[in-house]
Amino acid sequence: MAAPDNRRDGFQHRIRALPRLLAQAPTWTLLVAGIAITLLGLTIVSRPLTSLVLLGLYIGISCIISGGGDLLGRREPAPWYDVAIALLWIAAGVAILLWLGRSIELLPAFLALLLIVSGAIRLAGSFRRGGDASRRALAASFGVAEIAFGLFGLTWPDLTLIVVAVLFGIRTIAFGLSLLWRSRHTPFDDKTAGTDEVFETPEPTQGGRGAATILRWVAAVAVLALATGTLWVSHTLRSGAPVVDAFYASPATVPSEPGTLLRYEPYTGLLPDSVSAWRILYTTTTQDGTPALSSGVVAIPASMSSGPRPVIAWAHGTVGVARACAPSLTRVAISSTVPSEAIPALDAMGRNGWAVVATDYTGMGAEGTFPYLIGEGEARSVLDGVRAARQLPSVTLSSKTVVWGHSQGGHAALWTAQIAPVYAPEIEIVGTAALSPASDPVAIASDITSRGSVGPIAIATSFLVIPYSQYYDDVHLSDYVSTPARRLAREMAARCTSEPGVLASVLSSLAVSHDRPIFQLDLTTGPLARRLAENVPRGPFTQPLLIAQGGDDEVIAPGIQDAYVASLCASGQPLDYRTYPGKSHMSVLGEDSALPADLAQWTRDRLDGLPPNDTCLR
Repeated sequence: MAAPDNRRDGFQHRIRALPRLLAQAPTWTLLVAGIAITLLGLTIVSRPLTSLVLLGLYIGISCIISGGGDLLGRREPAPWYDVAIALLWIAAGVAILLWLGRSIELLPAFLALLLIVSGAIRLAGSFRRGGDASRRALAASFGVAEIAFGLFGLTWPDLTLIVVAVLFGIRTIAFGLSLLWRSRHTPFDDKTAGTDEVFETPEPTQGGRGAATILRWVAAVAVLALATGTLWVSHTLRSGAPVVDAFYASPATVPSEPGTLLRYEPYTGLLPDSVSAWRILYTTTTQDGTPALSSGVVAIPASMSSGPRPVIAWAHGTVGVARACAPSLTRVAISSTVPSEAIPALDAMGRNGWAVVATDYTGMGAEGTFPYLIGEGEARSVLDGVRAARQLPSVTLSSKTVVWGHSQGGHAALWTAQIAPVYAPEIEIVGTAALSPASDPVAIASDITSRGSVGPIAIATSFLVIPYSQYYDDVHLSDYVSTPARRLAREMAARCTSEPGVLASVLSSLAVSHDRPIFQLDLTTGPLARRLAENVPRGPFTQPLLIAQGGDDEVIAPGIQDAYVASLCASGQPLDYRTYPGKSHMSVLGEDSALPADLAQWTRDRLDGLPPNDTCLR
């Protein structure tokens, strides 16, 4: 029989230090260890967030033992590069153990780098190794796979947390069951039994060797296919992510005057017929008055009108909370073809000669902190966008403005109406239409908490908690997100709802749905609750107000909207509240909904100065 190859190959082999140590253990030790290790594996698989610390300890200790075994377990002097590799694994184990106490978030990236290094070593070793070509091919394929999984881990760290936990859990279960099997079928002799005897297999026949060779080639092809597929999936998901271009770069000097147009260029996305549009970059201010930047799109339809055009100030709904999620970065910022970013009643814009100013808000496109459901910050971006649009050459805009907003944008529209008389008195807002608005952030947070942090709900929660923790000094992410889940929450908040990569957020949240909750405190407690309450738009609203709501809205519960409207009516605020039975959060904007036509007529009435309807009088 050929002499065994003593060279240690790659990450997978090196973490097998525990099996090597237990190979010579007595039967009762194998039995106890088998039960304990099987239970550990089940814990890691079923509760990946809870067991990430256990997983890290397991990997760290295994790396140290394995590296030490490489240094001390040789009968002949090791070459310098083998000594260096052994020291690398010892250092890696120590680093994992030390870093766990500081931040579990470092573990995925570290494991990914470890896989890449291990795969490179394994791949190089496959070319140095002699013997059967099928063995070399299999070793090389495992090296390529480790590199591929390492690159995948660097790209998708939240999925890596889950995948690594599950893979190591399954592996640990298999090892525990193998120890239980050996405890029943392997006679123990503590003086003679050794690793070679435990793992010794009979010399295969010629036919057996041929079958083994075929199986190794098949395994090598399968492993390479898996690695290739992993990289292809990663590339496909990443290719759909938007990229911020140079247009949004901050100028060297930013004027302190809000609403100053800094930059503009033609917008080349999908547009309705006979409409011209520009991307704009302009100054605004944050909620506390700090100068900031915002971007957006201005669209002007061709019409017979030669006078100043009335303005529709559009506040978009939730598309994410990351900088790259800005609608002006996409081709559909002024298009009605994508429901999640649709502006309703666009045909009325062309017929009536209305201009549209669609802000991205601060922190989207332009640098800054995105004020998600932070009312005054949203509203200032809307109003300063209208100011900046008036400075475009060859564009004449009327002082008359109607504010439209949907979902998060409905919240922004309400706040725009509330602060406009003081913040931008020169803008004559003649009406505000809040469509399915996120009118009461406190009630919405309570509803989110009651539904649990799974799938889209977990993503929505991260969209809420991350911006609030960035915007307010007294809201700390660590108070609301469990330590193992912070990386998941940050990765969710870094993706846009329209990009394919959001699937990773859904999968990671579903994978831990039976584990400890991602969010550890009720969102309606502590500083977050107080800040949410500050951002409920309570008026007064000095101009006509329309609130529209779908009867089957799955995002903003109709009961939340009913209660909000009732509170405004009770305070003496006149408004027009319209509900659309059978319509969901997005379908209420669709072509088969009555809302777009109602919205267009309501807007014409406001621009014509007709008296508004007041449903509170009922």
